[in-house]
This record gives sequence, structure tokens and C-alpha cells, in this order.
Amino acid sequence: MPRPRYTTSTSRRRHSDEFKSEALALSDKVGVSEAAHQLKLQPSQLYSWRSQVDRVRCKGAAEQALAAENAKLKRELAEKEQELAIVKKAAAYFAKHLS
Repeated sequence: MPRPRYTTSTSRRRHSDEFKSEALALSDKVGVSEAAHQLKLQPSQLYSWRSQVDRVRCKGAAEQALAAENAKLKRELAEKEQELAIVKKAAAYFAKHLS
């Protein structure tokens, strides 16, 4: 016997990024519970948006740190390549003139 299907007509609300940032700014001013009440949202929704923003910020900082380290390593590699080229030229010079 098939189960009856119950459907709900409620749909999920999508909020713009601008609304989310303004909601988070309001929650910083008046508190999460009060902001959620004023905006007719659940406090957990504001906490979720805040954690998403924090993750993006941390990821951006981590990417900047990796980019800085990558640039430093590229400079060191170029310096070592130059040193190696000088040593190879010196070895060729001495091998040619000493033998």
C-alpha cells in the first residue's frame, strides 16, 4: 500500500548578499536575538550567515599568506638558479684552464 504524500506549500526565502550584510550589521548593534526578531528570521540563520562570512575572511587571509610565501619561494629559487649558473661557469672555466 503506497504511503500518502504530504506536500507543503512553503518555499525557502532567498536573501540577497546586501540584506545579509545589513542583517549582520544590525545584529552587531542590537544583538542577534533582537535583530532576528526585527527581521523575522531565526537567530540560527544569522549565526549561520556570520560563520559563512568568517570562513570567507579566514580563507582570504590564508590565501594571502600562501601567495606571500609563494612569492618568497620564487625569489629564493631565482637566486639559487643564478648562484648555480655562476658555479657552473666557474667550474667550466677552471676545468678549461687547469687541464
